[in-house]
Amino acid sequence: MKNLVFRVLLASCVLGLTRADAGKLSTPEINYNGAQRSYCPANAYVENQPVNRYDSSLRLRQLRSEMTRVTAVQGPALDGYIVTSDDEHQTVSFVSHGRDGPSESESLDPSDMRKEFLTGFYGSAGEALVTIDKAIFWTDGRYHIQADHQLDCNWILMKEGEHDVPTITEWLIHEFRNRTEVRIGANPKLISAYMWELWEEELANSTVKLVAVRNDLVDLIWQVGRPEYNSHAAYPLTDEYSGKPWQEKVRSIRLEMELWSADALVVTALDEIAWLFNIRGYDLPHTPVIRAYAIVTQGSLHLYAPKQKILRSVDIHLKTDSCFHADCVKLHNYTNIWYDLKTMSQAWNTVWLPSPCGYTLGASKEIYDSIPVEKRLPKPSPVIELRAEKNKVEAAGMRKSHLRDAVAMCDFLAYMEEQYELNSEGWDEMQVARVANELRYEQDYNRGIAFPTIAGYGPHAAVPHYEPINLTNIKIGTTSTLVVDSGGQYLDGTTDVTRTLHFGIPTDEQKKAYTRVLIGSIELSSLIFPSDTTTDQLDAVARRPLWSTGYNYMHGTGHGIGHFSSVHESPISVSYHGYKSSLAGCSARLKPGFFLSNEPGYYKEGDFGVRLENILEVITAGKLPRNEKTFLRFRDVTLVPYEPKLINFDMLTPLHRRWLNNYNKRIREEVGTELKKRLKMKAFYWMMMKTMTIPESSSNSQDFFPDYSRSTPSVKRQFHVLVVIVAIYHVAANLIRMRT
Repeated sequence: MKNLVFRVLLASCVLGLTRADAGKLSTPEINYNGAQRSYCPANAYVENQPVNRYDSSLRLRQLRSEMTRVTAVQGPALDGYIVTSDDEHQTVSFVSHGRDGPSESESLDPSDMRKEFLTGFYGSAGEALVTIDKAIFWTDGRYHIQADHQLDCNWILMKEGEHDVPTITEWLIHEFRNRTEVRIGANPKLISAYMWELWEEELANSTVKLVAVRNDLVDLIWQVGRPEYNSHAAYPLTDEYSGKPWQEKVRSIRLEMELWSADALVVTALDEIAWLFNIRGYDLPHTPVIRAYAIVTQGSLHLYAPKQKILRSVDIHLKTDSCFHADCVKLHNYTNIWYDLKTMSQAWNTVWLPSPCGYTLGASKEIYDSIPVEKRLPKPSPVIELRAEKNKVEAAGMRKSHLRDAVAMCDFLAYMEEQYELNSEGWDEMQVARVANELRYEQDYNRGIAFPTIAGYGPHAAVPHYEPINLTNIKIGTTSTLVVDSGGQYLDGTTDVTRTLHFGIPTDEQKKAYTRVLIGSIELSSLIFPSDTTTDQLDAVARRPLWSTGYNYMHGTGHGIGHFSSVHESPISVSYHGYKSSLAGCSARLKPGFFLSNEPGYYKEGDFGVRLENILEVITAGKLPRNEKTFLRFRDVTLVPYEPKLINFDMLTPLHRRWLNNYNKRIREEVGTELKKRLKMKAFYWMMMKTMTIPESSSNSQDFFPDYSRSTPSVKRQFHVLVVIVAIYHVAANLIRMRT
């Protein structure tokens, strides 16, 4: 009897475990209908529509009309049309696909904002697909909330990053599974060759065909009110700031070309062209670049740019006069690139065309199509690796620019806190952004902001990429957190810093969230690691304090940052869910002279958010005893105080406390000296108060990082069931014994 009872109970337990594992391993069904939309259908929530929701009905009708017009598509009617977030130079492609920065966006020129014009969605990442009867939009975790609010009910929202979301090709195959000869159009200038070929490969065994439409259909319906490109001219960046003449950079590029037997290199990314020729411009709202293409050969240099933007100072800088040798630049009209590539390539055997690297997707499909297939050398641009490693002048400039930026931030934060202590009427989000920008503009060598300043309070702080506008602007209260993410462009560097503030008494939940984010930031910043460590491996270090509670944030922990250039810079991507190394196409290992961000976060939807961001410089840690490998470490170049009232000091270990004390000491010494030199004494005393030394040990330490079992939750539950079953078995056995 006892054996029978035991066998029955044991079989039940094993069956339960098996079912748990089977359920865990089963493949989830794909949801082709998209996420549940807020306030949809619109006719049921007429009065409650989000204030920043845009009615896209008219423009969708106009686009669908163009899809069926033969003269527009230059062929049979289309069944669908894809609109991406990019311009011709794939300016924001990495933001869309890499998910490496939670906040900052590479803004397009207003004239190139086709996705925004069509959808009303102003996040940097997203792809729209319009068919004859449906409109679908894909975006990643940074924008799920924003897209739900801004897209009207015409749109099906696909929240990338969730387990049941189809890719754009999976959706197309499913939608048109019962159709033959389906034509989906897209502009090959606005999509990278890598993405185009990936889509074609995924659609190869279906009836769906990707069609190149060179008359951009959004351009055809955007005839009224479309902004003109700005007319501001380019200017040289002197060696005083660049640290190296452009001719020396070109020589390094040509050496790389020799190694790969490349006759020509086509450079398409705007920030790469700006770095290579030491020129800057105003052709993106917050990134100092000029709209151009470039071709480098062993015997010539060609720059394709709007001629009105090349003033005499740039002519002299690039030695364009009577240019007939290898170390001068021949200027051409911007649009001539399409004719010259096809004619010049006839004399070349191998043409180096930029391919994916990290979260940069390389040249457009149209660039690739301009070169015969047999002559293409798809390979990441050599500029990326050379540019990422800052020379001594650039590295020194980055440190100096961050020091000036810290002065601006301390001045801003001290002034804002003073206003709240004086019981002023309070600020709104747009005022926060405006004042932060103004104080940054006052700094020496400043050339504007690096991206639109983010100031999100309360529920807006829980949106990783929130930018205040008139329709969404709210007052800053005293019950929740305020996330301020901002940065500046300086002649000697680019900055990017995020701090989370609170003007009242924080709740215990808010303090714990802030402290976990701070600990993650500290643990990454204080890491010593071998030089062959890849950046995606570093990501887990910053996430550990949040993972230990079962929380994760839907963006990368860090990205590279440029020198008076793009606030996002390849190849650096600290993101475990970014591209796999096989797709990265270039080195993901750090070197001394690299600069990157460290920005973990915590977001409680509809309530509050926390993000802390510092820029780190990679430096040599030296060789450890009995180890031949070179080890690296980080040095924080961002020097802005954290908010002590939001820190639960009992959660900090002695090592965390020591790091914080050393960091605060640097702020007092380096930033304090600058504040006194500029007679900003209110900011100085505010900074001194925020950076007070704390004890490096605590008798009230708590274990905030429980050592969870390695078992999966389902197995743990079944183990508990097994314990109960064994107990029941013993009770039953005792009852049987008593009866006998």
